[in-house]
Amino acid sequence: MFDILVVEDDINTQKLMCAVLRRGGYKTYTAKDGLEALERMENQRFDLIILDLMMPRMDGYEFCEQLRNVGENLPILMVTANQEATDKYKGFLAGTDDYMTKPFDEQEMLFRVKALLRRAQIASEHRVIIGETTADYNTLTISWKEEEHALPKKEFQLLFKLMSYPNMIFTRNQLMDEFWGLETETDEHTLNVHINRLRDKLRENPDFEIITVRGLGYKIGRRI
Repeated sequence: MFDILVVEDDINTQKLMCAVLRRGGYKTYTAKDGLEALERMENQRFDLIILDLMMPRMDGYEFCEQLRNVGENLPILMVTANQEATDKYKGFLAGTDDYMTKPFDEQEMLFRVKALLRRAQIASEHRVIIGETTADYNTLTISWKEEEHALPKKEFQLLFKLMSYPNMIFTRNQLMDEFWGLETETDEHTLNVHINRLRDKLRENPDFEIITVRGLGYKIGRRI
């Protein structure tokens, strides 16, 4: 069971969040501001933090910055009534991993928590598994059953990204920006070449395939 710390000064919102998380199968703990959260973290390890933005003594921005400055990579979901884009940008710059606005949708919060925990597990293990297929970042290999393929780094990074978020569509621009950089002169043809090479190597894979979503980009989908 995952342990989640809810840092929220409004007692009613705090109780609601904890009730939703417990229904989702998580164990919850609470703090009313950033300072109390830091005190709790001295004695206990948490898997994820849900963080309000506006709090007394130490707000969400300062709390995030303090954690990231000491190298703490614990996933953080910031939840706030502020809906301005500048507030979101400031939250991400401070170190939050995801952002929701109040009033929040209960099911969406559970989906986001699940995604953040999955991402954190992938980052710590440097592996992602779908069915019987494992992609190992330490060796740049993908394997299933008796087969193992060593991939060039760029191909592996693309595949690892897609496998980390099954059924999520990544646009061509997103993938180009992440793996070739915003200032690159490389065009989309290069991305298409890498995707086609991966498809050739995954032709016999029983668990998934790389699907082209016309007009958008690519995603990993189960084989039918």
